[in-house]
Amino acid sequence: QVRLVESGGGSVQAGGSLTLSCAASKVITPTRYYMAWFRQAPRKQREGVAAINTDDGTLHYSDSVKGRFTVSLDSTENTLYLRMANLTPEDAGTYLCAARDRSLGWKNLDADPYEYHVWGRGTQVTVSS
Repeated sequence: QVRLVESGGGSVQAGGSLTLSCAASKVITPTRYYMAWFRQAPRKQREGVAAINTDDGTLHYSDSVKGRFTVSLDSTENTLYLRMANLTPEDAGTYLCAARDRSLGWKNLDADPYEYHVWGRGTQVTVSS
């Protein structure tokens, strides 16, 4: 079964930190899939925030989170992480993990989010000022 399950969301004050996890089912492996984090805020478009290009191991970040967020992958646990630091209210939203079959080729974070075709249900992040 192809499945992604996010966890780790919560409520923090501005300046705080959270680490999100995305547990992937065994069929979603770095050798077969690219993996990424997106976020969805109310009345805003879904935004790619961080991704790992498993072709070459490069990490990709949106300009809005660069320097504050860190994406990582534990291949042994098949889990994608997003470490978020120095959070601001603009970072609030539902954070979703997504995967894209590598046979389809890499897509940058600014591509249509639905170029990633496997999605988790998301975990909520609230940041108070």
